[in-house]
Parts: sequence; structure tokens; C-alpha cells
Amino acid sequence: MRTFMHGPAAWGVESPRRPSRVAGVTMAGFRVRDLDTLRMVPHPAVTVVLNFGDGSPVLDGAPGHGRGGSIVAGPGLGAAGAVRVRGENVACVQVRLSPVVAGAVLGVSPAELDGAVVPLDDLWGAEASRIRERLGEAASWQERFALTDELLARRDGAGPPVDPEVAWAWHRIAAGRGRARVDGLAAEVGWSRKRLWSRFRSQLGLPPKQAAKLVRFDHAAHRLVAGESPAQVAADAGYVDQSHLHRDVLAYTGATPATVAGEAFLAVDDLAWPGHAAPRPPALTRAARRGPPGRAGP
Repeated sequence: MRTFMHGPAAWGVESPRRPSRVAGVTMAGFRVRDLDTLRMVPHPAVTVVLNFGDGSPVLDGAPGHGRGGSIVAGPGLGAAGAVRVRGENVACVQVRLSPVVAGAVLGVSPAELDGAVVPLDDLWGAEASRIRERLGEAASWQERFALTDELLARRDGAGPPVDPEVAWAWHRIAAGRGRARVDGLAAEVGWSRKRLWSRFRSQLGLPPKQAAKLVRFDHAAHRLVAGESPAQVAADAGYVDQSHLHRDVLAYTGATPATVAGEAFLAVDDLAWPGHAAPRPPALTRAARRGPPGRAGP
């Protein structure tokens, strides 16, 4: 386990040696003796936190759920810096689910999370308690990752898959780091704009333009953490100017770009999720461009 220092606090951080068997799933392990108040920064993924240690993090300002246990949060949790986390003796496996696969694994669409934090017990029942026990009994972090991956692979298919057109549009947005021409996505898949916007929102939990904005912010924020200047980040990430970047960062975090550059929630990513590059969009088949049979219209 590697060490990440944030002020006086030392975090233990571990990553799996093998990728998940479920496409769109990444994970990392954390052990923190004293988790000082930490600003949650919005991320373009559904987050599952599997707690198994003696302590449990406390979420302040999180809609829906504030204390203890394993939790699930939809994309964008923590806008405007409204959510903070703290705790002692925290040990957890954190899973990031692409919104494209989240519904199939969790059993509910990301849209049903509606920006709130949901106890995993509410979604998985006794299965959430069993995985907590097994993670606590595991002899190593790699065993914990294997147990988590086994569970996710077994659950894959618990909910319906998203439409291939919706998945393709999401991957286009992610691969372009939020700079894809969102207004043109519907034409590219052969759907009406109304139909794509409706399906995207109902299946992934946010509309395409909001998704693109969140993905662009996430990319820009990590570049700020890497030490790049706000002016350079604004120019390269597709913002109109530096003031535009400043407004976006403030809206998502409640802080300035200079402050966000030192946020532990972002700075730990290179250690916990090495090589977190945007995925390439899958090829959209001719059949998918035409749309599935019998599903014409908005």
C-alpha cells in the first residue's frame, strides 16, 4: 500500500493489479486513520463506497444520507462544494462505475439516484452486509479487489442495459473530454434530438450538455492539480476564456481554480487510478444508427 500525504494526514492507497471484468468499472482502496474534513469534488461517474473498517466516513451536506455504511452516489455529487466527508479509521474500496454500466450493476438507473446519496443496503439488501464482512476478513487488498470484482461481475445484468445509441453518445462525450459537439450527436446516431436527450437523461441521470460540462470540468480540474496554469487549461480544455473556467470551477466546487489545484480528492487520483485516460468511443453499427426496430419516434 502506497502513502498519500495531505497536510498532516497520511492516506494508505492501493490499486488493483488487474482491470475489472466489467467494462466501465475502476476501483481503488483507501485506509485513513484521521480523515479531516474533505471537500467532495463532482466526478462523471457513479460512485460506490464499500466501507469495511472499524470507522465509517460521515458525509455532511449530502442529500439523502449522511452517516455510516456503504453508499452509492450519482454523477456530480458535491456541486458548489456542498458535500464534505470526515471520519476516523476509515477503510473502504471505492468503485467508479461509468453511467453506461451503472444501472446494469446496481439494479437501478443513475437517474433514480437523483443527485442523492443512497445507502447500499437499500439497493442490495443483505448482499451489502455480506460484502462488507468479506472485505473485512480478506487478507490483502488484492483479495478485496477480487471479491469486489466478483460481486460486480455477478450483478452485471441486474438492471437493463442502456440503449447502444445512448452508450455511444456518452463515450463520444467522454473520449472528447467534454468537447464533442453535443448538438450533433442525435444526427450521428440517426435519432431526433428530443429522443436522444430524453433517453440519455432517463438512462444516465443527466442530459448530454450537462454530462459534457461535467466531463470537461473533471479534465480541467485534474490539469490544474497537475500544476498547469488556469490560462493554459482554459485555452486547451475548450473554455471561452479564463473567466469561463473560473465560473465553472466555482459552480462545481465552491472554490477558485487555485484552491482546487490543492484538493486531496483530486490529487490522489494519479496514485489511486493511474492512467485514468478517457476511453475511445465504440464503433456505432449501421443497425444502431438506424435505431432498434419498433422504437421510432421521440
